[in-house]
Amino acid sequence: MRIYHGSDHIIEFPKYGLGSVRNDYGKGFYCTEHIELAKEWACGSGNDGYANEYDLDAEGLVQIDLNSGEYSILNWLAVLTKNRTYWERSAISEQAKIYLQEHFSVDLSGADVVRGYRADDSYFSFAQDFVANAISLRKLKEAMHLGDLGEQIVLISPQAFGRIRFVEAHPAYGEEYYQKKKERDLSARRAYRNMKRQETVDDLFMLDIMRGGIANGDARL
Repeated sequence: MRIYHGSDHIIEFPKYGLGSVRNDYGKGFYCTEHIELAKEWACGSGNDGYANEYDLDAEGLVQIDLNSGEYSILNWLAVLTKNRTYWERSAISEQAKIYLQEHFSVDLSGADVVRGYRADDSYFSFAQDFVANAISLRKLKEAMHLGDLGEQIVLISPQAFGRIRFVEAHPAYGEEYYQKKKERDLSARRAYRNMKRQETVDDLFMLDIMRGGIANGDARL
């Protein structure tokens, strides 16, 4: 598997155990299969950076794909609410976070690699809106494809770190890629505002999920 990691410096030997526990899936090495996205992530503050390129031998590794048919977007949200901070402070949001973690949690402890959405900028705000009961489940699913952010691939075990090989580092210039990142985010937000106007009373909201006792595998999802 060819993957890329955006950073402000060259990383020839990624080290296990680094990173913040407050990232989407906790500590890990966050990558993408798209070099252009890695360059945008590398220049997230307007700085110059690098898209570090690697080969990952994933044969035999335990992989959890949160975007596969085995999981729903609520499973992804349960992981996100456990790890990410700065959620909207409201009674509904606090209860929703607890409900998601109790009914849709995913055990990542046995995984080597996790694949799923990246809650970057606008995408995190879309997730916040759903948890706060401001948009429906259907609209959240649609929103996560706005702006074509793509998926992230995260190495979370020593075994996965032992299977990665540095190939080369591609320069990314802040003057170009910070603007691209901003444009992608603004485009997603504009499309999101238009999409929100199309909600219907028949859509499923977070309050409906909690009141209905909906859990994994429920046909109503």
